[in-house]
Amino acid sequence: MNVTSVEAARILSWYAEIVYGNVTELKKIYERLEEIPLQRRHLIHFLFFDAGGGHRAAATALQQVIATQNRPWEVELVDVQDVLDELDVFRKLTGLRLEDIYNQLLARGWTLGSTQLLPLMHGVIRIYHRAQVRVLTRFWRERRPDLVVSLIPNFNRALFEGLRAAAPGVPYVTILTDMADYPPNFWLEDQRQVVVCGTDRAVEQARAIAAPGSEVHRVSGMILHPRFYEVPPVDRAAALRGYGLEPGVPTGLVLFGGEGSSKMLDIYDRIEASGLNVQLLLLCGKNEKLAAKLRARQGRVRKHVEGFTRQVPSFMQLADFFIGKPGPGSVSEALQMGLPVIVEKNAWTLPQERFNADWVKQQGVGESLRSFAGIVPAVERMLAPGRLEQLRKRVAAMENRAIFEIPEILAKLLPAAHTMQK
Repeated sequence: MNVTSVEAARILSWYAEIVYGNVTELKKIYERLEEIPLQRRHLIHFLFFDAGGGHRAAATALQQVIATQNRPWEVELVDVQDVLDELDVFRKLTGLRLEDIYNQLLARGWTLGSTQLLPLMHGVIRIYHRAQVRVLTRFWRERRPDLVVSLIPNFNRALFEGLRAAAPGVPYVTILTDMADYPPNFWLEDQRQVVVCGTDRAVEQARAIAAPGSEVHRVSGMILHPRFYEVPPVDRAAALRGYGLEPGVPTGLVLFGGEGSSKMLDIYDRIEASGLNVQLLLLCGKNEKLAAKLRARQGRVRKHVEGFTRQVPSFMQLADFFIGKPGPGSVSEALQMGLPVIVEKNAWTLPQERFNADWVKQQGVGESLRSFAGIVPAVERMLAPGRLEQLRKRVAAMENRAIFEIPEILAKLLPAAHTMQK
C-alpha cells in the first residue's frame, strides 16, 4: 500500500489523539503538509536486452544521469528478453536464449555470414509477431507507463504495436545506439513515433523510413556512461609504470567490447614481430581465456592485460590511440577520451557496425582497415611525424553530450505534471 505524507500525518494525529488526547502540534504539521502539492512521479520504461553489452549499458547510463537531475520520474529498466522469454524459439530448440547465442558468436569471432543470418532471424521474429504483441499488450496493461523508450533493434514493430494496443496515448521512443540503421526492419519501422539519432546519416534514414508525423531528433553522439565525463586527472607517467609500461613510449589501447576477441592475439603477435616502438594495454572484458593467453605471450613489446573492468576511462587516459572493432560504444568512448582510432571493416564485421568504420574515415579521426593484417603499417602511419597530433585535433573538436541532451527530449514528451488528490 502506498501512503502519501498527508495520509501519514492523519494516521499519526489519530494515533496521538487516542494515546495522548492532545494533537495540537500534529494538526499544525498536517495543515502545513496539506498546503504542499503532491506530484505523481511519471513511470518511464527503458527497454534493453543483453545481446551485446551496449543496450543495457546505454539504458543504465541514461537512468543514472536522470537520477542526478531530480526529475519526478521513476525509470524502470525492462529486459525485453525476460518479457518475451516464453516465445524464445531459440531457447526451446537449443536451451540457450537468443542473446546468449549472439554473445557466444561474438566471443568466438564467428561473425562471418551475419549479413545473411539477419534476414532469417527477422523471419523468425515475424512468425511470432502476433504472439509477441499479445504478450507485450498484457505486460503494459499491467504496468501502465507514461513513456516507453526502446534502446534495442529488431523488435520495435512488436513493441510499438503492443504499447498502442495497451495504451494508445503513451509516446514510444526509439533511441538508436548504433550510428546508423541497417534496413530493413532493424532499428526503424514505418510507424509514427519519436526517433533519437546520433549521426546525420541516422537522421536521414529516420526521416525516410518512419511514418509521416514522426518526430526525429538529432543529438550530438552515442550514449556514454557518465564516468566518461567525470575522469579525474592522473599522473600518467606513474600510472604507466604501475602497469609495467614505460612513459614516453606510444601506447595503444586494444579493446573489442565486453566479450573480447581472438583478434587481439593476432594484433599483439603482429606488433610483437614488427620493429614498432609501442606498448599495449589489452582489455579483454569477460573473456578470461583470452586474457590468460595474452598474459602468457612473452616478447619485446611491453603490455598490460586486463580482464573485465569498469575503469575503461582511466585506461584510455593512459593511451595515445585505440585499436578495436567499430562498435558504436567503443569508438565513441575512445573519441570522448581524445584517442584516434584504428578499426576494421570486412565480411566478418557485423552489418550494423560497418557504417561506423566508414564514419571514422569521413570524420578524419582514424583509419579503417580491410583487415587487422595491416595493423603494423596503420600504426606506423598514425605515428608518423605530425600525424597523431593532427588526428588528435580533429578528435578534440568533437563534443558528445548526448546523454545530457536526451532527458530534455524525453521531458517534452511527458504529460504535464499534475497534483494528486488529497
